[in-house]
Amino acid sequence: MLGFFDSGFGGLSIAREIRRVLPRYSTLYLGDNARTPYGSRSLDEIHRFTLEGVSELFERGAELIIVACNTSSSVALRKIQQVYLPAHYPQRRVLGIVIPTAEEVSRSSTSKVIGILATQATVSSLAYPQEIFKIDSAVQVFQQACPLFVPMIESGEFDRIETAAVTYIESLLNLSDRIDTILLGCTHYALIEDILRKLVPARIRMISQGTIVAEKLMDYLRRHPELEERLDSSGVETFLTTEYSERIQRLGTQFYGRQIALAPIRLKEVTTRSTNGTEDPGSGTES
Repeated sequence: MLGFFDSGFGGLSIAREIRRVLPRYSTLYLGDNARTPYGSRSLDEIHRFTLEGVSELFERGAELIIVACNTSSSVALRKIQQVYLPAHYPQRRVLGIVIPTAEEVSRSSTSKVIGILATQATVSSLAYPQEIFKIDSAVQVFQQACPLFVPMIESGEFDRIETAAVTYIESLLNLSDRIDTILLGCTHYALIEDILRKLVPARIRMISQGTIVAEKLMDYLRRHPELEERLDSSGVETFLTTEYSERIQRLGTQFYGRQIALAPIRLKEVTTRSTNGTEDPGSGTES
């Protein structure tokens, strides 16, 4: 089956779009709502939490996992791909969302000046500027961390978001008057895209990630038929969370766009062993 991991609800916006274009595949979603948000956590915590989520999804039968969290994709993915997979699940795959998004956003700007709104961890990792530079070294990237957005979204405080958004958007646009494209570099931000859109000048294109990742996954499966054949085609959907409440259930349904049933689970601690025999929590960036 297809697995999805996120720090909370944001990845549901990715899972929703993939479900729309690939409805026959069974999907397994895991949101680490007990420890969200990841964006303000230490690198070691992000590494460990992401690895625990990925391990849980593999144990439950996922053949291909989408790390549908920009923070985890930016900070933890590469080491999971390079260390954890070869040692434990060499035939399975974990994909991130930074590279496919960077490929799309680098082609979207006419002025070749791009703005990014993201979590502090994603901004600090420089993952997007680095990946966009590899694709087109002429593109300039300006970033703005938005530390209040995810906590507000996760707690349902949508009435307070616009005030914070005005400050973040003004700060970003003050960095360059040539920005013509803004990437919403956190999957949570899809739920507040309408709020952000009305605060951004009409000349600026705004990009969220759901459609991009869905299209890139379809292409990936076409190029890897041996993996596609191993995916369950019964179309079953399963949604897991590390913390359950009526609020989490309500927001999960809101993110996915229709009623879903969230089941609470407890994640197990995971460590891997590096080539020199020491324990390694699975850190790194996306490849």
